[in-house]
Amino acid sequence: MRRAILAVAAVLVFAAGIPWFLLNRPYAGFEGETFVEIPRGASARQMAAALSAKGVVRYEWLFPAVRLVDSRRVLHAGEYRFEKPASPRDILSRIARGDSFYHELAVPEGWNVFQIGAAAGKLGLFSAADFLAAARDPALIRDLSPRAPSLEGYLFPDTYRLARRTTPADLCRKMTARFRQVWGQLGGNDVHAAATLASLIEKETGVAGERPLVASVFRNRLRLGMKLDCDPTTIYAAMLSGRYTGVIHRSDLESKHPYNTYRHAGLPPGPIANPGLASLEAALKPAETGYLYFVARADGSGRHRFSESIEKHGAATKQYRRANGKAVEKATARGIPRTEASQRKPARRGRAR
Repeated sequence: MRRAILAVAAVLVFAAGIPWFLLNRPYAGFEGETFVEIPRGASARQMAAALSAKGVVRYEWLFPAVRLVDSRRVLHAGEYRFEKPASPRDILSRIARGDSFYHELAVPEGWNVFQIGAAAGKLGLFSAADFLAAARDPALIRDLSPRAPSLEGYLFPDTYRLARRTTPADLCRKMTARFRQVWGQLGGNDVHAAATLASLIEKETGVAGERPLVASVFRNRLRLGMKLDCDPTTIYAAMLSGRYTGVIHRSDLESKHPYNTYRHAGLPPGPIANPGLASLEAALKPAETGYLYFVARADGSGRHRFSESIEKHGAATKQYRRANGKAVEKATARGIPRTEASQRKPARRGRAR
C-alpha cells in the first residue's frame, strides 16, 4: 500500500513538474527574428495565439498558464521583436515591462526637413522623399499658423520613438504635437513670425547666450526696413531649388528666390529650419540693443562680434579675415592643401554684415 501511495505521489510530482519545466524552458520556433503585435485590450488567450502563430511559444496554452501564475502584472500593447529563444516567463516579463520594439530618431535643434527626412530614411521605415512630401503639407499646423507654407519650423527637435509601421504622416503628427505643447507654454501671439525668426536665430548661432543678441539684430533691421542678409536663408533657397552644393555662390546671393534675404527685405515666407525652445524664446524676447551687424570671431569659439555701426562692423570683419588668413597660411605651412585649410576656418553662421 505504501509503495502504491509513493508511486502515485511520484506521478503527481512529475506531472506538476512538466508545466513548470515548459514555463521556464527557452524556445524559438522561428529563424532569425520575428515580430509579434500585441493590440490594446488583447486577452491572454489572444496574446497566446499571436505568440504561438509566430513560433515564440511552443504550445498556445503555455502563455495563459504562465499568466495564471503571475496574474497581477499589467501587460502592455505594442510590437515586440524576438530574435533568440525565450521562455514563457521571460516573454511575460517583457510584455509586462512594455519592452516593445521601436526605432529612435534624434532630431537636433536647427535641422530642416531635408535633414530629418534623410535621418528617418536611414531607419528604413520610409523614404526621405515620402517624408518630404508629408512635410510639405501644412494641414497639421494650419489652425495654429494659417500662413505656414509647410511644416518646416513646426517639427519640434526632440528624440522620437518610431514603430515599424510609423508613416511619414505619423512622424509629422508627433513632431507638430510636440511643437504645440512647447508653444502653448511660451504664450506667444504670432506663431508664424516667431517660428520664422527663431529658425534664423537657430541657424546663425549655436551659442546659447548669443541668441537674444542675434534676435535683436534681426529685430532692429526689420524695424528699419533693412534686408536681413542672412546666409542660412540663401542656403535654404538653394536647397528648395535643388541646387545647393555646400558652398554659397554669387548666383545664390543674387537669386530672386523669395527665401533669399539678400534680395528681399523682411522675414522669408516661412521658417528655414526647426528651432528649439531657446531660439523661440529669443525670438519672442530679443535683447535690447542697438546692434545692426555681427560677424564670426576667428578664435574657433563659434561666437560673434556685434556692432552698431557699419564702421565698427567693417573693422571686425577685417580682423576676422586677417586672423582666418593667418590660420590658412599656418595650415598650408604644415602641408595641408590651401583649399582644405580654408575649409577649416571656424564655422560661421552668416556673412560679414
